[in-house]
Amino acid sequence: IIGLLLTAQNIAREKEIGTLEQLNVTPITKTQFIAGKLIPFWILALVIFSIGMILGRVAFGIPMRGSVPLVFLSAAVYLVMALGTGLWISTFTNTQQQTMFVAFFILLIYLLMSGLFPPVESMPRWAQLMAEANPVRQFVWIMRAVLVRGAGIEVIAPRLAGLAVGGLAILTLAVRQYSKQAH
Repeated sequence: IIGLLLTAQNIAREKEIGTLEQLNVTPITKTQFIAGKLIPFWILALVIFSIGMILGRVAFGIPMRGSVPLVFLSAAVYLVMALGTGLWISTFTNTQQQTMFVAFFILLIYLLMSGLFPPVESMPRWAQLMAEANPVRQFVWIMRAVLVRGAGIEVIAPRLAGLAVGGLAILTLAVRQYSKQAH
């Protein structure tokens, strides 16, 4: 979730200090630019996720019943969606302050409708239906299914595929909306 804020702030900062115009005159494509902004944060987030998994197991003795590689595959796919959302936000905001407000608004909705704090089952039916479109909800469900219940790929495949499609869609939207024109 912090990655969403960091990716969004990254481009907004470049807009504010003027380095984005310098990047825009280089021969890199919009896709290469967005990928270049995504990949370092994606790797960093996976490293932090790894540290969290190790600490959970070693320091707190949290049992992990399912496949750890499946957990990492799910995290890798989810991170494309989360970080891509941050990049998409940065394509239509101009300042770090605007970016922070929009990202924080989206994060609050993602967290409150994820089932991580209030259970989705306790929400009104319309909110439950909306929560199914929430990538954080899908990731929380996958983590609980794999780590707690020991579920395999056959159980999580539909939700993982949904995250993958959502990640591809949000990155496509970010690339299409990003403009190499002067801001």
